[in-house]
Amino acid sequence: MSYTCKTIASPVGELTLVAQGSALAAILWENERPGRVRMGPMVEDAQHPVLIATERQLAEYFAGRREHFDLPLTFSGTTFQKQVWAALLTIPYGQTRSYRDIAIQVGRPKAVRAIGAANGRNPISIVTPCHRVVGSSGDLTGFAGGLQAKALLLKLEYRAPMP
Repeated sequence: MSYTCKTIASPVGELTLVAQGSALAAILWENERPGRVRMGPMVEDAQHPVLIATERQLAEYFAGRREHFDLPLTFSGTTFQKQVWAALLTIPYGQTRSYRDIAIQVGRPKAVRAIGAANGRNPISIVTPCHRVVGSSGDLTGFAGGLQAKALLLKLEYRAPMP
């Protein structure tokens, strides 16, 4: 598998956008934990169409002008992880769900810890909104981009969108 990447600046730090073929495969954080998302060698291509579209849509999101992403996605992971990541895509903008909510949604109500682990390995942060998953008490819990970035993303979504 070959991967193409582009690094961009954002309000939550530097992000590396990664495409596999014509789909978005990952959004990696500036201080990404090694091995969190397993990928092969990457080639820089600032003109890759899906990376350009991702950069534009992220800019609109950060400006408060986009609530939904319209990008082709490809996920590499186990069947269970893919179920969890698909569930994340159903969490509406400006709302949160608990790990338990996601466990129930995927039909594994006792797998709360496994849901947390799959959530932590979500390769397409922000677009696949793992930041919208919180602890059962509503507290912010682990996030690959750091709790400060998670808080910023949630704060962005809680304010009224701009026209």
